[in-house]
Amino acid sequence: MELFQYGTDPWGQEILIRLGWGVLYAAFCGGLIFALFHAVYAVVWKPKVAGGGDVAGAEVAAAKVPEKIVRHNGAARMFHWVMAASMLTLLATGFLPIVGLEFAWLNIHWIAGVVLILCILYHIVHASFFLDFWSIWILPRDLKEAVQRTKRQLGQAVDVGKHGKYPLDHKLYHLAVTVSGLVVSVTGVLMMMRIDNPLLARNDEFFTGADWGLVYTVHGFSAVLFVFLTITHIYFAIRPDKLWMTKGMIFGWVSKENYLAHHDPKKWVVTDDGTKG
Repeated sequence: MELFQYGTDPWGQEILIRLGWGVLYAAFCGGLIFALFHAVYAVVWKPKVAGGGDVAGAEVAAAKVPEKIVRHNGAARMFHWVMAASMLTLLATGFLPIVGLEFAWLNIHWIAGVVLILCILYHIVHASFFLDFWSIWILPRDLKEAVQRTKRQLGQAVDVGKHGKYPLDHKLYHLAVTVSGLVVSVTGVLMMMRIDNPLLARNDEFFTGADWGLVYTVHGFSAVLFVFLTITHIYFAIRPDKLWMTKGMIFGWVSKENYLAHHDPKKWVVTDDGTKG
């Protein structure tokens, strides 16, 4: 499998052109293999869960929790689904021509890319000033949770405890999407200078041939990583034990039962009207 594709510049020197498309198939198969492995693992190798905890404190917290808890407000849900539509469009227009499905994809691709960039800019502002910004980022206390979860996966009966609004695996996924999304957006904007569009003036000489090859390679690698991330995201979204979270992204709220079963009321505080404390 070729990791990279090479060509020659006007002086006959070998230069990098783009990522080898064999990596695309590897990412696709890797996503399917991961989903299959996890599905088997979840049934065959269930980690031991230690009991205990502050029962009295949990009962007091439960008494103050409303029947419906707002998990995602309307603005957050709108961002998620518009971003999802733009990302699926980008993946389809970027990779379907490679596997042999020919159609006029270029304009659809860069327009979807602009929509994705606008979504990212909107989300940065919305999350920074209107949401609990640090709830989704990995903090020092998450490292302790990671050690405890690793011990539990190895068969030790340890009390991991319940998490806040977002568990560690969600935070890791968010970090991967954030980095990949920023990289694919910046390189995508640069690549728009090589096509005719109403937003940026065409300038093929902004970089040398070798530098353009690096831009295309980094863009391709980030896009291929999104293939893997998208497959795993869809897999977890449709798992029966995760459907309550998927419904939360559709309707905006989760039930009191699911909230108390999966979240620590001390780490994710809600008020009597179900909003973030």
